[in-house]
Amino acid sequence: DPHGKFSIDPQFGVIRTQKQLDHEAQSVVVLTVQSQLGHSPVYSSTQVNISVTDINDNPPVFLAKSDKVTISHTQPPGTAVYIAHAEDKDSGLNGAIKYSIASKQSDAFSIDPSLGVVNLTRTVFAEKQQEYTLHIAAEDCGSPPLTSLLMLTAINLTDRRLDSLAVKIVILDINDNSPSFMSLPLSYVMEDVEVGFLVHHIIAKDPDEGRNGQVTYHILSGNENKAFVLDKITGLLTTAQLLDHEVQERYSLTVMALDDGSPALSATQVLTIIVLDVNDETPVFLKQLYETAVHENQDPGEFVIKVEAVDRDAGLNSLLRYEILPGAGYEQFKMNSDNGELVTAASLDRETQEVFSIKGSSCHDLGSPLRSSTAQLYLTVLDENDHSPLFAKTQYQISVTEDLEDGSAILDLSASDEDDGLNGEVIYSLIDDTYGAFAIDSVTGSIVTTKALDRETKSQYAFRVVASDCSTRFPRSTTVSVEVHIDDVNDNDPVFLQSPIRAFVPAETAVNETVATVRAEDVDLGSNGAIVFNLMIAETVFQIDVKTGDIILREPLASKDFSTQLLVTASDQGISPRTATAVVIIFTEEQEEAISFSHSLYEASVPENSAAGGH
Repeated sequence: DPHGKFSIDPQFGVIRTQKQLDHEAQSVVVLTVQSQLGHSPVYSSTQVNISVTDINDNPPVFLAKSDKVTISHTQPPGTAVYIAHAEDKDSGLNGAIKYSIASKQSDAFSIDPSLGVVNLTRTVFAEKQQEYTLHIAAEDCGSPPLTSLLMLTAINLTDRRLDSLAVKIVILDINDNSPSFMSLPLSYVMEDVEVGFLVHHIIAKDPDEGRNGQVTYHILSGNENKAFVLDKITGLLTTAQLLDHEVQERYSLTVMALDDGSPALSATQVLTIIVLDVNDETPVFLKQLYETAVHENQDPGEFVIKVEAVDRDAGLNSLLRYEILPGAGYEQFKMNSDNGELVTAASLDRETQEVFSIKGSSCHDLGSPLRSSTAQLYLTVLDENDHSPLFAKTQYQISVTEDLEDGSAILDLSASDEDDGLNGEVIYSLIDDTYGAFAIDSVTGSIVTTKALDRETKSQYAFRVVASDCSTRFPRSTTVSVEVHIDDVNDNDPVFLQSPIRAFVPAETAVNETVATVRAEDVDLGSNGAIVFNLMIAETVFQIDVKTGDIILREPLASKDFSTQLLVTASDQGISPRTATAVVIIFTEEQEEAISFSHSLYEASVPENSAAGGH
């Protein structure tokens, strides 16, 4: 747009006129519009062809306002005596001219409305009228129509002076030969020639003399769009506007060669003008962005997509070749240079690269110079279920305390799957018996307790967890081993093997002798199950070994009928020690103390569902 006749909105792409347009000066405007995303150096362009529609703003114009012609009574009816010619710069119907006689003094004349040829309708006689004035109108077919007038004076040359005394006889030429064309009826012109370029020299000869042999040239038809102008005197045919092979590649002009005789004789020729193509059209892709998807793991040669461009030129100028421009991942594809089909050059792996955004799929014609354009390819690699879920470890070992509540999470397993969608979605399950102790959340992989644990009942669990993907065709899975060790808590009291304990001690027993031994057990582990013994009430006569439970006499017995009761405690060594109590009855052989219940009947109420071990 060198003359700045148009503007474009940079945001919305709306093209507006800036200046007054003139169809007669330029009927077609070709704009190149460029688009750019942000400040990216990558841009694309497209061609906008704007046709300037003609309006009827030019009237027909005669080359002269008036003209004269001579006639004679020797001319028979139907003789062409004059050709009216007007030009209209408009095109189409706005430039199509109709001729008529607007006013006339006689009915001796008629006019061809299309060609403007004025004919005699009868023989003219001098004694009736010597001069005729015709007003010829040239009117276009626009809406509203525009008109111009030409005043034509026809002079009757019939000699009225019949009384001359001297007669001189001269043999004059009569117009008895029609023009004949000497030039060929075929011409070639390149489409990129400038306005005014000489296309063809039309030559016609007429052997008559004088005005009878003077030839003028006229285009009768085929030049409706006014692409050419013909010099009526020289016969030089030149371009009147820019040609375009892609719009019209052939013109058939009906050309008339007309002599100036009376009556005028003419000849016609159909001149064929071939507009030769030049490489002035850039190939245009049907799309600027091609998007498609292809499955991974396919053999090389897998069809991906076909790109297509068109070139309005002809011959080699329109023959296209396709290629991929270098870019990230482009080497994994091949393009058929003839038809634009894109295939894989290697087996694709979605987990390595899921998207290929190839900046340039190029095509160029074979003209000189080459013209080319590019389009973008956006390829998505579709997933195949070719990866199994993967745990971080092959085996998991964990220790938990036995006092966990039901529903406590003990281990969160996680397996990853590089596949996409359902192929990469993982669910978890247990495939071994956990004796009802554990369950796994199928979605999160969290292992939780489902009942109270008891180390003293079962101290270790071993089971397997399987992680499976959710593929609907061929699901894949991975198994991992889990070992759960149950750590002890101090949840059991020491238990005496016997209570009460009766010990018979001879009265003469020596000091430091063991008179009795108490035994207790604790099923807990470690310090939780290590027992120490003590006397609940301090004694001077007896002493107990804290480790062995041996009761030792520390003082001689006071009498032969000695007896006593000792309260012995057995305590573990947990952080919160648990204790049990037993009664040890010591007496001499002469004294046997009777043991009896304090009541003969004991009654108690126990609620149902009471926990084991409740008091």
